[in-house]
Amino acid sequence: MRIPLFPLQSIFFPGETVPLHIFEPRYKQLIQDCRDEAITFGIPVYINGKMEYGTEVQLVEVVTTYDGGEMDVVGVARQVFKVLSFENQMDDKLYAGGEVEFYEYNYEADKDDKLKVIEHIQELYDIMEVPFTPIDVNTFNSFTLAHKIGLSFEQEYQLLQMSKETERLGFLEAHLMATITVLTEVERTRRTIELNGHFKNFDPLDFKDIEV
Repeated sequence: MRIPLFPLQSIFFPGETVPLHIFEPRYKQLIQDCRDEAITFGIPVYINGKMEYGTEVQLVEVVTTYDGGEMDVVGVARQVFKVLSFENQMDDKLYAGGEVEFYEYNYEADKDDKLKVIEHIQELYDIMEVPFTPIDVNTFNSFTLAHKIGLSFEQEYQLLQMSKETERLGFLEAHLMATITVLTEVERTRRTIELNGHFKNFDPLDFKDIEV
C-alpha cells in the first residue's frame, strides 16, 4: 500500500494517542489532506540512519491552529508496517510517501501471563516510589505501559517489530525482572552506604562451642 510518510525519531504503538505539533509547510499540507480526504499517514521510525518499520496514524482532531498556520493535532496509532520504498515527495505533494506492508498483529495471550507483567510493573513502581494505578487485566496489552517501564529507544523498536502478544509479554517480563533486580541491588547498596559511619549494635557471639 502507498501512503504519505512523516518520518520521526519517535515510536508510537498501536492504540496510542499521537500528539503532534505541525509547523513545516509539507506537513501542514499533509494534515489538510487528511482532513479533506480522510486519508491516513505513516510515521516510520528513523533509527540508526534507517527507516524500516513504523506505525500508521489516523488524524483525530486539530486541537489548535495558530496565526502562522502552525497546528497542534492529535491522532491515533493503528497498524504497524514495514517500509518497502521511500520517496521524498509523493506525486505533486510537498510531503514524503512510500510503499508499506502492514503487519498482522496478534493480541492473544493467557491471562496469567498478563498478570505477571502487571505485577512486575507494580513492583517496579513501588521500588521507584511512583504512584501505580490498578490495571484491568482484560484491557491490558503489551503496549499499555510500554513507554513507562524504562525501555530504551532500541528496546521499544524491538517491541514494535514483535507480531505475537506472547512474545511481547515475554520480552517485557524479562526486561522488568532485570530492571527490578538492578534497582533492588542499588537500593541495598544505598542503605549500606547510609549505615557507614554510624555505630552498630552487634549481637555478642558465644565462643565456648567454637572449634578451630
